[in-house]
Amino acid sequence: MTKRRSFKKFLIRWLKRVIVFFFASTFLVALLYKWIPPPLTPLMLIRLLEQKKAGDIIILRKDWLPLAEISKNIPLAVVVCEDQNYMKHHGFDFESIKKARNENKEGMRTRGASTISQQTAKNVFLWPESSWLRKGLEVYFTKLIEIVWGKKRIMEVYLNVIELGNGIYGVEKAAQLYFKKSAKDVSRAEAALLAVCLPNPRKMSPVHLTAYRLKRQSWALTQMTYFNYLNFDKRSRE
Repeated sequence: MTKRRSFKKFLIRWLKRVIVFFFASTFLVALLYKWIPPPLTPLMLIRLLEQKKAGDIIILRKDWLPLAEISKNIPLAVVVCEDQNYMKHHGFDFESIKKARNENKEGMRTRGASTISQQTAKNVFLWPESSWLRKGLEVYFTKLIEIVWGKKRIMEVYLNVIELGNGIYGVEKAAQLYFKKSAKDVSRAEAALLAVCLPNPRKMSPVHLTAYRLKRQSWALTQMTYFNYLNFDKRSRE
């Protein structure tokens, strides 16, 4: 009985230390990433391993560009295509989640409700596989970066780490590859094309146009006229 109690105390003490270490370490990393660009993400490492396993050429192309130097067309395009309530919610768009649930229950086309904050948390800290553990961690990291980073930094990181092709990460490298220019010079039409390819960037290319892609681009451009440009500085003061 004494041995069992001792083991239980040891286990509780060990779990407490693990929990404290997890929260302290993740907060520290999030704090560092508020100022320092993430050097690699789990998805980048996974893609590298997939390339090596398949015997393909190892490709990892990325160039960090501060948000202030990125064309305003790009964050506007990704917001209208991926998360129209980005500037209003605090990490989770519960209205979109409810709509997605209802549509999926009724057998309609599967609808996603992942916000840009959630996608950024997943890209920077987690792995792409869907599981209850990962979803739980995604909730934690989403709230963490919303508190520590804020909307402006979340968007900056998102635009610099998002997958936009085979081994292509971030809008700067994507703009160089697809449009032969820097992301600071991307037009509204080009930004819309980049954004509509985000759901499946390894199969959808902004330079290989299809009727569906052009239709989505036209829709995105119309939405962009309603939203105008995003004012992150105003949002950060509220």
